[in-house]
Amino acid sequence: MALAYTDVQLEIREISLKNRPEELYEVSKKGTVPVLITLDGIVIDESLEIMLWTLKNNSNQTWLIKNHDKEIEMINKNDILFKKWLDRYKYHDRYPENSKEYYQKKCDDILSVYENQLNNTKYLSRDSMNIVDIAIFPFIRQFANVDYRWFKNNYNKLTSWLEEICSSNLFIQIMKKHEIWDNKIKV
Repeated sequence: MALAYTDVQLEIREISLKNRPEELYEVSKKGTVPVLITLDGIVIDESLEIMLWTLKNNSNQTWLIKNHDKEIEMINKNDILFKKWLDRYKYHDRYPENSKEYYQKKCDDILSVYENQLNNTKYLSRDSMNIVDIAIFPFIRQFANVDYRWFKNNYNKLTSWLEEICSSNLFIQIMKKHEIWDNKIKV
């Protein structure tokens, strides 16, 4: 979303994670996505780092303010703490040491903070959409999709926030499906 928001021109290579091409490992030993290779050959293979790179290189953007330490701290906390509980909630059968409801409650501890924040600001850290919303949004969307009715019944503000982002032109634009890239086909 940050790349589309800043109108970065790019070539998208959609891959199947079940059949990862060798070229992926050649540019990033992690073999995960996303991976961005800049025109000057810099490889960036972390979502937040890609967002920061594109926002810092675009003077017309409003998502990243100069003093963004608080926002980055919030994103990092979400990536570490919420993601851990989200994975256990989504795949509770792989983590039988606790119930699905236990993992849902752990997520709720964090989501309740976000819900309360939305009583004070239109978005998660201020009154305009910014890097925090875009970085945290995919995880909250995943959580909501496990049991959307439960999510909607428990988080009025987060539901409105999520629905606004999901219905935005920016989100619709980036969700277009792409053909799986095949390095054997020459264009």
